[in-house]
Amino acid sequence: MQMAVGALALSEADNVAVACRRLVVGEPLAEGVVVNDLIEPGHKVALGTINKGAAVLKFGQMIGCATTQILPGQHVHSHNLAFERGLTPGAPQCLPAMAADMGHRVFHGYRRATGMSATRNFIGIIASVNCSTTVCRVIAEEANRTLLHEFPGVDGFVPIVHGQGCGTGGDGEGQKTLHRTIAGYARHPNFGAVLMIGLGCEVNQLTLYGQKGAGTGRHHFNIQESGGSRHSVKRALAMLAELAQEAGRARREPISVAELVVGLQCGGSDGLSGVTANPALGVAMDMLVAAGGTAILSETPEIYGAEHLLTARATRPEIAQKLMERIRWWEGYVAAGGASLDNNPSPGNKRGGLTTILEKSLGAVAKAGHSPLNGVYGYAERVSDRGLVFMDTPGYDPVSATGQVAGGANIIAFTTGRGSCFGCRPVPSLKLASNSALYQSMPDDMDIDCGAVVSEGKSLDKMGAEIFERIVAIASGQKTHSEEFGYGDNEFVPWQLGVTL
Repeated sequence: MQMAVGALALSEADNVAVACRRLVVGEPLAEGVVVNDLIEPGHKVALGTINKGAAVLKFGQMIGCATTQILPGQHVHSHNLAFERGLTPGAPQCLPAMAADMGHRVFHGYRRATGMSATRNFIGIIASVNCSTTVCRVIAEEANRTLLHEFPGVDGFVPIVHGQGCGTGGDGEGQKTLHRTIAGYARHPNFGAVLMIGLGCEVNQLTLYGQKGAGTGRHHFNIQESGGSRHSVKRALAMLAELAQEAGRARREPISVAELVVGLQCGGSDGLSGVTANPALGVAMDMLVAAGGTAILSETPEIYGAEHLLTARATRPEIAQKLMERIRWWEGYVAAGGASLDNNPSPGNKRGGLTTILEKSLGAVAKAGHSPLNGVYGYAERVSDRGLVFMDTPGYDPVSATGQVAGGANIIAFTTGRGSCFGCRPVPSLKLASNSALYQSMPDDMDIDCGAVVSEGKSLDKMGAEIFERIVAIASGQKTHSEEFGYGDNEFVPWQLGVTL
């Protein structure tokens, strides 16, 4: 319900509303209620008296308990609201029907010999170990400078580099995770060809990835066997010229949108993220799922407290059980490090109006729309189910998105309320601003103004349809602002697990 003074209650059960603009003391808020504190956009204001220890409700769900009595019209935030362990979650709200049949929608992408479909046609230069990262960067820079103009069908040469690959046990969790992640990138369809480069003596040996990959143009060599760094650059450029010749022959063709795999991310969230950008993206994902496509929800620490909204939609009991197993694993993981899952939200999130992890999680889950949950995957595992799936990842955006791309995402849809800057080559990253002020202040970074849901009264259905159509256009070659600026060479960040020796 839209309040007359610019605050929005998201459910009839809520006892707080979200400010859509700055509210000043003395303004009427609702019948018999006036604003008692200065309330910034995205922050919460009490709609009635909330006694100490009582639940604070937003989205029709509990987001924490009042630590003191809160009077009508007062600001509700970290000074009077806190996360409480053992809160009983509210029942999931009734889910609307899924989007109507989308018919036979297509995007114009690349069909690979493997049968997979791509939204971009890059060539990757992948480092097996930190020791080969500098050489890989130099190779990519030289190739983009001297070769790229000869192959207009190639989008660019991308260095995939990292700080791992040695100093760990060969059979440990850390090495297995890194191997799975790099293997996912090496076979990613957005790479028309891949050149992998190692040092030669590392734990993460190139031989673990096999020989030339069928249909992927994957090749590799070690620096120690090539005469050192300068000789390796020269050797690589000669190989890349041949790889680009073949990859450059690829042409876009009509492909069903059922083959789109969208990784869902949110970073730098604010109090409007769960009101505008996230639920609008959820509408777009319901449309994609209705068309046969796949949406990957992730960031396990940022669904904490809202997992019941996903388990209630699991298509099989074992899917719900697997998700809860990952939640329990995270509780133990952070406890072992002396931390807690309720340490979230971040300082930036709190400045934007988010107070507790429950509030943040309820807004984050909205990205998933209302489709059934068809699968739960480990980090960087190859996604094989269609529809809405979940991948277990940290909440840190570069690590999370890296896992999604390794799992097969060919587009990233990234919502933000504070202004996260992010690219994810070889995959385009679409940036969705949760408020119009952000969209206006960072026009070269934000692709869509989802704040129009509040500032212009645009419906979530219309906003979601706009996002869906932009996703199709980007899959067909339209560049995002992140791509135009050049983001994406530094955002390959595999999850670092296990013991460093």
